[in-house]
Formats: sequence, structure tokens, C-alpha cells
Amino acid sequence: MARFAKFVPQGVIPAALLPFQGDFSIDEVSFKSHLAELARVRGVTAITVNAHSTEVASCNFDEQRRVLEVAQDAVGDRTPLISGIYADGSLEAARLARMAHAAGASCLLVFPPNIYRYGQRPTMALEHFRRIAEVTDLPLILFQYSVTTGGQCYPLETIISIADAVPSLMAIKDGCASPELHERQIRELQSLARPINVLTTHSAWLFTSLLSGCNGLLSGSGSVIAELQARLFEAVRNQDLQAARKIHDRIQPTADIFYANPKVDMHNRMKEALVLLGKLPRAVVRPPLMKLPDAEIGMVKAALIAAGLLAQDRGMSRVA
Repeated sequence: MARFAKFVPQGVIPAALLPFQGDFSIDEVSFKSHLAELARVRGVTAITVNAHSTEVASCNFDEQRRVLEVAQDAVGDRTPLISGIYADGSLEAARLARMAHAAGASCLLVFPPNIYRYGQRPTMALEHFRRIAEVTDLPLILFQYSVTTGGQCYPLETIISIADAVPSLMAIKDGCASPELHERQIRELQSLARPINVLTTHSAWLFTSLLSGCNGLLSGSGSVIAELQARLFEAVRNQDLQAARKIHDRIQPTADIFYANPKVDMHNRMKEALVLLGKLPRAVVRPPLMKLPDAEIGMVKAALIAAGLLAQDRGMSRVA
């Protein structure tokens, strides 16, 4: 099982979706096909699994291991895999990290424990990362949640303290939802003596976010529009704002529907998009998520048409 030594989390990183059968079991055949398509996109530097996009909250330990094993079999020989560490306790987080290391992950995405919603002390955050780093030398990405989630949004000073104490912290996935804080984190973290890359996950305003100078993006909507995201990232890096604006105009209709309220259905909508594009056989989600109403699926279809991804009069996609 391949593992990419000295992997640096940067560039365009889609978060894959996890297809299910009608009985809610994992559809491994469709999952492999989905991963292979993402890996073929020029500009994609890695793929993330065991994250919100793969409905990790509904997957037990053995299923998370299987997700990583299937991903390794599908694309692990040519594409680095980032595996999420989604756990409320540090001991379980370390167990997941040990498993992901053994299964060949190239990097770990560390979710903030849900108990942080009630606040956190800097020592708690540091201990969580320290225990993970004790069991693996894989590079780590800190997932920075929205400022509206209380302690799940780390103070910038705490992130810098973790970076000082845990050398394997190499990036943050920034979903702080504050343009002011986002820009400050980019400026300060990427200019440290040992730079920490900022990977934006502000997919609802991706163009603006990339213009702030982040060194990459990690996005669930990359499961559907990875090619457009890669082209946008390249255009911004090349300072070709005219081209970037045209690509942004195509992305925006999908962002408007994917990230509409309730946001908990964002990946549900992305699954429906892949069904409409003929890339998944069904859009099954595990409870408590529910099948989208027909009217909302129609809105997803309209967004794909507006983005130029789906022909208006037939269910055929064209090259992005």
C-alpha cells in the first residue's frame, strides 16, 4: 500500500463522497470509480476520505478502515490520500491515527472534538495533537471550524502554539467563515519560520478566498467540480484574473445550491449532482440525513446546467 513520503498538503484537494447501496452498506465499486475520476483531474494533489463528505459521523472504526483500504486499492499508487481523524476523545483520535498510518494514508485531517463547542483551553488543543503525533509521523492538517462554533474555531495563537510544539502540523483547513480572520491566518501562518499552509474550505466564496493568497483548497464540492476548482486555483496563482472570473462565474451556481440552508445537506446535494451527471447510480445517505425533495433535486439540476456541466435538454455532461 502506497504512502507518499514527504507529502506536503497544498494545491487542490477534493474531499470524496461515499456512495451507499440501498441497504446503507458501502458501494465499493461506485466509490472506486468516483475516486479514480477525481485522481485523473489535472491539478489534483491529493484526495480526502473519512471526512464530512464521506459521512464519517455515520461510519464506525472498521468502516473507516475499509474506506481507506478501498481508496488505496483504487488510487493509492498514484494519488496521496488524506484520512480524517474524527473523534471526540484524544485516545480514540490516536487509535484512528494509528490505523490510518498502517493503512497507508499520506496525511491526517484532524477534526476539532465536538466538546470544544463549550470552549477549550489551549492546553487541551495541544494535548489532542500531541497524542496523535505520538503514534504517527504523518503530516497533520488542523481543521479550523467557523467562528460561530465556539471553541471549535481555534484562536490563532493556539494554532501557532500547536505548530511550535508539534512539528508534523503542516497545514490548516480553514473554514473560519470570517474573511478578516481568514486573511490574517493566511498572512501569519504562511509567513512563519516553518510555514503552515492555509487550505481554504470556503467553497461558497472560493474566488475571493483564493485571492487572499492561501496555498491550496480542500473542498467537498471538489467531488463534483474538481476540474473547475483546479482551473480556478491555477488562474489565480498565475494572476490571470480575467480567466479566474470566468471560471468563478461557472462555479457560483453550484456553490449557491450546494451550500444553501440547511448546510447539513451540502454533500447530499453533491451526491444528487453526481447522479444527474451519470457518475453515481444512486444518491443514498445514511440517517439522520434524508433523501432530498424532488424540487430541491431540480434546483441541483438547474445549477449544473447553469454551470455548463449538464446539457439542458438531456442528461449528458460536457467537458468542464
